[in-house]
Amino acid sequence: MTLTATTLIILATVLVTTFISGIFGMAGGIIFMGVLAALVPVATAMIIHGAIQMVSNGYRAFLWRDHIQWKIFRRYALGSVAAIALLFALRWRPDSQMVYLMLGLTTLLVWLPKRLVDLDIQKRFQAEGAGFVVQALNTVAGVAGPLLDLFFVRTDMTRHAIVATKAVTQVLAHFVKIIFWSVPVIVAAGPGALPPAWLILAAIPLSMLGTTLGGKVMQQMTDVNFKRGMKYLVTAIGLVMLLKAAGFL
Repeated sequence: MTLTATTLIILATVLVTTFISGIFGMAGGIIFMGVLAALVPVATAMIIHGAIQMVSNGYRAFLWRDHIQWKIFRRYALGSVAAIALLFALRWRPDSQMVYLMLGLTTLLVWLPKRLVDLDIQKRFQAEGAGFVVQALNTVAGVAGPLLDLFFVRTDMTRHAIVATKAVTQVLAHFVKIIFWSVPVIVAAGPGALPPAWLILAAIPLSMLGTTLGGKVMQQMTDVNFKRGMKYLVTAIGLVMLLKAAGFL
């Protein structure tokens, strides 16, 4: 595939997936990661995905900034720090097949019976726990939205607060992912081996447009339909990722 074709596919995927994430606060990132892993090396995919998702989530957090639960974010960040230290100590990085497998398995978490998991990010110590496990998974698999969602699905937060608070936590998660995957690339081949800045700059306005349009759709949904739609969409995406990991696609 030519560089031009690859670039056009990436940019089109940015628009579509940020629109989806603008509605549900997740799902789009999983699709985007899957597409990138099929087009470029894993490290490049992680860096591009992290940069664009950080901007997309940052813009989403800005749009809904009045709904962000900052107390939850601060507690989440504490758990993230511990995960960051562990990841840099282990220095393990998966290949593309493992990335697809982790993406697929992660999406299936939305079907865990609520009676088996008493998760609520508003409860004591759970935001810290979410920060640790979500940061770890997001860094090595690229995406951890379905796992993060488990901590929000039983809260009494509105869909606006859920989308806004998840967005600001993901800004931190993707920033760490960029650093984690960039360091070995720079050490091995120098800064010139990183994805081109012009690709990220071209994707930024598309991510903002997709996020804005998705937010308008989200405004028309009820909280019940929001949570139900997110569950089935993420499951369908996960099945595709598992088929890809098994070599059927």
